[in-house]
Amino acid sequence: MKAVPSRPFAALHVPAYRTYFAFSLLSMVADNIEHVISYWVMFQAFHSPALAGFAVISHWVPFLLFSLHAGALADRYDCRKLIQLSQALYIVASAAWGALFLTGTLEMWHAVAILLIHGAAGVLAAPAQQLMVHDMVPLDRLPSAIRLFASSRYLSILLGPAIGGGLMLLLGPAWGLLTNALIYIPFSVFLVRAPYTGHSAREASGRARPFMANDVWNALAAARSEPRIMTMIVLAGASSFFVGNAFQAQMPEYAQYLGADDTGARYAVLLAAHAAGAVAGVILLETAAVLRPTPRTALVCAALWAVSMGLFPAVHSYPAAVALLVVGGAFSIAFTSVAQTVVQVLAPARVRGAMVGLFNTAMLGLRAGAGVSVGVLGAFIGVRASLELSSLMVLLVSIALLVREAGRRDDRAVAGVVDADPGD
Repeated sequence: MKAVPSRPFAALHVPAYRTYFAFSLLSMVADNIEHVISYWVMFQAFHSPALAGFAVISHWVPFLLFSLHAGALADRYDCRKLIQLSQALYIVASAAWGALFLTGTLEMWHAVAILLIHGAAGVLAAPAQQLMVHDMVPLDRLPSAIRLFASSRYLSILLGPAIGGGLMLLLGPAWGLLTNALIYIPFSVFLVRAPYTGHSAREASGRARPFMANDVWNALAAARSEPRIMTMIVLAGASSFFVGNAFQAQMPEYAQYLGADDTGARYAVLLAAHAAGAVAGVILLETAAVLRPTPRTALVCAALWAVSMGLFPAVHSYPAAVALLVVGGAFSIAFTSVAQTVVQVLAPARVRGAMVGLFNTAMLGLRAGAGVSVGVLGAFIGVRASLELSSLMVLLVSIALLVREAGRRDDRAVAGVVDADPGD
């Protein structure tokens, strides 16, 4: 078996992947511009932690309910078409926010409906976007491609607040969102001419059948047959259910505790700090072989992420809060990218889409639970205490899984066996 090359940013040296990465990143930036502006306006209009928590729930419930279905669709249909449909839904959501802000008619039920549309767009695209990556890069560069694609979400969170804040200052929230709707278009145009469907590198039989109920059991059975995959799914589920990204929806309130003013500048910095740490983390992972892509690596990094996120709401110093979010972001990208690499590299090719959907159910769908554990619970005990408690739960789960892994001898680095495709 060939070892994975240590060349920094190996996947970006593949022209097709480099172009795909750039356009998908642009779409993710638009996604986060929408979040930044809409969360700020909702907070200013309603001052409701419960509504912010519901924003998280309504956004991620589609991932919980339909990720497996979306994965099966990606196994069967042209992934380009699925991604283009999701881009159309994103445009509808962003334009609707802009129209409601412009006319001053925003109500809570409007927010719920738009967030559900936004969530549907995300769940539809997620497996298809990840399967496209397998078509573009050789197996020896797949871990780098998966890691970089995972980092693009954090890079978009870093860029989104800066661009979103600029749009709010220059154009106001309404015109900022209407302008943002246009940012989704280039990715769709690129996909029209892209020669990849998400299936050309895999057997044709993977597209031959529609989604059936037993596909769920097949995906679960495949996960259970590989303990490393199952461990990563449990870790992803726990981290998402208890913390996820719910702290982002509550960031305006954290910013007020730390002395934010009406300009939203401190809010934007706090929102970007976690993402900045993630970007710094992926640069370190790509340029220096400091972490082996194993389940134990993911578990240790998840535990350290939980510690960072638990300390963040406990500090009263704004610089200390920013520093903790940066550190947390670095550990976040470390454990999530390793977990995604383990799952996608070891997943059987014949059910790769469904397996990605299963992982997304845990990693993204269970974030709806964080809307309760951080958001709704925060309405009763305070959003700082709720994040501290939720982070403690992630820490305990990570430690328990580490104890379980300590009894296993097999701690091979996934990147070292990437040529051993279990679906071949």
